[in-house]
Amino acid sequence: MKKIIYILTIITAINFISGCKNTLDAPNVSALDASVVFSTPALAESALAGILQSFGETNSYRGRYLVNYGVNNDVEVYNSLKNITAEQARLSNYNTNVDNGQMNTSNNAWAKFYEAIERANLAIVGLRTYGNVQSNPQLAQILGEILTLRAVLYNDLVKGWGNVPARFEPITTETQYLPRSDKDVVYKQLLADLDEAAALLPWPNETATTSTVERVNKAFAKGLRARLALYAGGFSKHLDGQTRLSTDPDLAPDKMYAIAKQECLDIINSGKLRLLGFEEVFKTFNAETNRAGLESMWEIPFAEGRGRVIFDMGVRHTTVDKYTGQNRGGTDGVNPVMFFEYEKEDVRRDVTAVPYEWTNGVQVPVVGKFYFGKYRYEWLKRFVTSTNDDGLNWMYMRYADVILMAAEAINELDGPAAAAPYLKMIRTRAYPNNSAKVDAFMATASASKASFSSAIVDERALEFCGEMLRKADLIRWNLLSTKLNEAKTKLQQLDARQGKYANLPAKIYYRTAADGETVQIYGLNFGDTDAAGVLGGYTSNKTWTLSSSSDVVTYWNALFINDPNSQPVWPIWQFFIDNSNLTLDNKNF
Repeated sequence: MKKIIYILTIITAINFISGCKNTLDAPNVSALDASVVFSTPALAESALAGILQSFGETNSYRGRYLVNYGVNNDVEVYNSLKNITAEQARLSNYNTNVDNGQMNTSNNAWAKFYEAIERANLAIVGLRTYGNVQSNPQLAQILGEILTLRAVLYNDLVKGWGNVPARFEPITTETQYLPRSDKDVVYKQLLADLDEAAALLPWPNETATTSTVERVNKAFAKGLRARLALYAGGFSKHLDGQTRLSTDPDLAPDKMYAIAKQECLDIINSGKLRLLGFEEVFKTFNAETNRAGLESMWEIPFAEGRGRVIFDMGVRHTTVDKYTGQNRGGTDGVNPVMFFEYEKEDVRRDVTAVPYEWTNGVQVPVVGKFYFGKYRYEWLKRFVTSTNDDGLNWMYMRYADVILMAAEAINELDGPAAAAPYLKMIRTRAYPNNSAKVDAFMATASASKASFSSAIVDERALEFCGEMLRKADLIRWNLLSTKLNEAKTKLQQLDARQGKYANLPAKIYYRTAADGETVQIYGLNFGDTDAAGVLGGYTSNKTWTLSSSSDVVTYWNALFINDPNSQPVWPIWQFFIDNSNLTLDNKNF
């Protein structure tokens, strides 16, 4: 059994991970071998910190994975996508190069995820060997947390790279180099791990440590197991190069839907979580309350000096102002057609898709793009001083996802009548003042299993825009290429004001409100007209277009270069292939 050497360094290296700053009542460090570390709750806690350290590294989740995985699709885009040969654009336009300058390094997300997995593997073996988890609830909870964090890492490896090496034991000389495994192997292990983890973990707020969303709890483990069951039971590109459902009978769709249904109903029936008003969800999140038992289920914890959530995915501030000390935001944003998929009455629209940026403390309209309004400097309760990081956590899962997964799984197993109450919960929140519209929608959606499935596809787009769930959803539904081609057509029609966009005004009209900072915009709603805009007392206007005379490539042609189905995941980077002792390749990736 290896000595847990990394423990000695992480105890002093975890200050940037919020929620993990512990005063350790530890034995003499010379005694820190595995038997001591994993039989002492305070020391075993530090193993958690070591794993999370890898989450927060510069080129891990913080600066590479979160901003680059998930775009481009029918919901989310890389806002500079028209520069199609740029290294970051190539990560999103289905034309990724194996020597990509953003990712082909020894310390990028691939490396950091496996670094964290190795730390988790060591800790899992240590806890099972020395932790007496059957009689020590603290150590049992830590084991459950580590099993869940390892599942998070493998979930994102499979989403990002497809079929990856399955390493569930600490590295030995014999296992130093592993080839890729079919993702079925990974999913089966994770489903078993999360079942075990859920049994070990308390519900939110049942212990002091589960009072914060920065620590894993039973609800999140169950929710993640439901999510992974839907991925495992859906379509994906397997190691043989075929895009298909799994041929493993243990991962048959009906079995995976049954797992998702049960896990989601367990969470819902527990009463431990609740929906908030839609805007309240994200104001509470940006306010960094970190309270468990609301809608956020678990968050990747970044301290104030780490993390680039608003920095890359928030509403852009072009200058420093009273809300932020950094002029950032908007690397990624809303696919422009998505704004017009929301009805005006849907309260999610104006929270999710923002048609302005901030300059010198004043909102200024932008054309041809929308920012993710779920992440805003102006909603933080602190002033960001770092030039490179904002420190906002990443909300990995929220309760609304559990409800919609329940609706999807129950529809597949039991039909739309049984599933309807769950979809209605989300729709009612979106239209809090229009029950008649909700009822009409539900009647149409519930007409058949197929119509309900279609409604789920659309509702998840409306609900989770900006949360980077869409690409993986489209892949599991086998809709990635279909929806991207639909989006391409819609983008062309929007720019030309054709189809359903035919009567949209050519311009937007705007003015600054009496408060001196809020912009009032006319011209983005169906039913608005240029004639009314001209007569509306607005002080300025802009032509709203996706096109520019300087464009080398049009917006819609930049959305994807190759058929998305041909490259739904990233290749393994050349650095890792070159250092794999010939065990890794990108055949059929």
